[in-house]
Amino acid sequence: MRRRRDDRGTVALFTTIFAVFVLVLAGLLVDGGLTIHARQRAADIAEQAARAAADDIDVAYLRRTGRARILATDAPCRRARLLARKYPEVTGPIQCDTSGGEVARVIVQIRVKFQLLSAFGFSDMTMSSAASAHPQEGI
Repeated sequence: MRRRRDDRGTVALFTTIFAVFVLVLAGLLVDGGLTIHARQRAADIAEQAARAAADDIDVAYLRRTGRARILATDAPCRRARLLARKYPEVTGPIQCDTSGGEVARVIVQIRVKFQLLSAFGFSDMTMSSAASAHPQEGI
């Protein structure tokens, strides 16, 4: 009598492969959501910092011409950096530019630490966002 081939172990192999696949998908879902949130948070902080820099106007120039412009000193960028540094999730240098006095541009970076994908060798990612603001006169 011939012996039939045994299928022992195929379910265990399938379960193992399927479990790894589910963990990778869960990691992409959870850590992808964290990444999207970090990008939105970086944009929010950059917008606030740009508004803070654009709020530091040259009052003498405004009174003389009736037009608002950003101070030509480093005070607006100092103000933007001070505001952005209040958020603990901000990492790296905060880039600020107010040259020309018309527009304040700020770039902020946030580091995302992966929760599930770190088990597969992905440790973290840096998300950055830029924003600009300009002073307005009269409403």
